[in-house]
Amino acid sequence: MKQPDAIVIGAGVVGSACALGLAKAGLKVVVLDRGPVSGGTTGAGEGNILVSDKEPGPELTLAIRSRNAWFEIADEIGAGFELEAKGGIVVARTQVGATALSHLAKRQQRAGVQAHELDRSALHQLEPYLDPSIDFGFHYPADAQCQPMLSAAQMLKALRSMGGEVITGAAVRAIHTKDSAISQVVTEKEKYSTEIVINATGTWAGEIAQMAGSYLPIAPRRGFILVSAPAPNLIRHKVYDADYVANVASDSTDLQSSAVVEGTKSGTILIGASRERVGFKSDFDVSILRILARQAISLFPILASVQLMRAYRGFRPFAPDHLPVIGEDGKIKGLWHAAGHEGAGIGLAPATAEIIVGQVLAREVFMDASPFSPRRFIQESAP
Repeated sequence: MKQPDAIVIGAGVVGSACALGLAKAGLKVVVLDRGPVSGGTTGAGEGNILVSDKEPGPELTLAIRSRNAWFEIADEIGAGFELEAKGGIVVARTQVGATALSHLAKRQQRAGVQAHELDRSALHQLEPYLDPSIDFGFHYPADAQCQPMLSAAQMLKALRSMGGEVITGAAVRAIHTKDSAISQVVTEKEKYSTEIVINATGTWAGEIAQMAGSYLPIAPRRGFILVSAPAPNLIRHKVYDADYVANVASDSTDLQSSAVVEGTKSGTILIGASRERVGFKSDFDVSILRILARQAISLFPILASVQLMRAYRGFRPFAPDHLPVIGEDGKIKGLWHAAGHEGAGIGLAPATAEIIVGQVLAREVFMDASPFSPRRFIQESAP
């Protein structure tokens, strides 16, 4: 029986960041995933590293630290994952929207975020192909982007160089406990004796918690992304409508969509964003793709002449209160959760890992992480 110091379940960006952090702290780490690296939500992500879409509070504090930590990781392991400090632009098309955006930006500024108001001239200087009728927005220089699958792969490559193991195609079949503490993880081919398990399985984190005898109310929220053929230099920042922030925080089960458009280093343009609660229903809804295309053209009319190359969908893991779940389980000692980031998991991964590593090793972390604690769901799980 193998005896690693810690097992990380999930080889996406969050799991990879946690594994790398634990290995850097001197632990012998094994990463398990039932599929390939980035086979879940990470593989269907845009790579957003944002501060612009967060309301002031614990998640924004997490986002500010995480944005900087991404660049620190790039310096440590090599920036071979298309990390780019491109900046973001949020636009408003009505006076009501402009007022709400201004109020949000002012609160964010007080929390330490750089946000610069843009009049029509400045806005169209930054984004020349933006619809001429749009005349108000804010520029967020700290917003960044990476290629999420490459990010996970690079972090796991660094993990291996430190002696860690990454085992794909290894579905966890059982998690055993002794005296309400983690003792063993079982896959189809191997048994692992360990006292530390990191649950970084995204949308499926609730299943892992249940397997260990606990409870985590993580559910999927489906979203679609369109990808254009290469059209370099048309879109210079991540550009989105102000109502995107409201959609992220919404509890509605209905389809919600807002215009989100950004270019990539490879020249392709990513177009989103839709959100709907339909479980793990995976079929492609062409009507949603049409809505996204129309919304993108309303932001950038020039996109009407750009060919779409493909579309994909993924499932964002969300908790009922729309906060990530980061910390030790409320019932099972040694079971640590790093999940429920919804559409922000890629951006928040490094800071999430810092909290997990700090708590596992009983070290001080950079913020009060209690708002993210899984213990907030103990009462909900009671009979």
